[in-house]
Amino acid sequence: MPETIHVKSSCPVNVALKLLGGKWKLLIIFQMREGKKRFGELKRLIPDISEKMLIQELKALTNSGIVSRKAYKEIPPKVEYSLTENGSKALPIIEQIKEFGKSFLDT
Repeated sequence: MPETIHVKSSCPVNVALKLLGGKWKLLIIFQMREGKKRFGELKRLIPDISEKMLIQELKALTNSGIVSRKAYKEIPPKVEYSLTENGSKALPIIEQIKEFGKSFLDT
């Protein structure tokens, strides 16, 4: 089972970076902005991420309470990922980052 992130800093920026930092987490959250996604959907939406890294990041996001995971007892197995209430709070931040990035693309 993956290790849960324990944040002991009193700096809110440090806490946010520990929860959301890295190359892939914000992209994964961004792709879930419109609702539930299955693993294969996320892999198609983020083609540069490896399966191993996607699995690892989804586990980290789930353990930190940003993403919820729902497994259905079906054959073949079906698992859906969605943003939690806390995860949805990251969407405005990601939108700001998107606009910031666009300003560099426009020049």
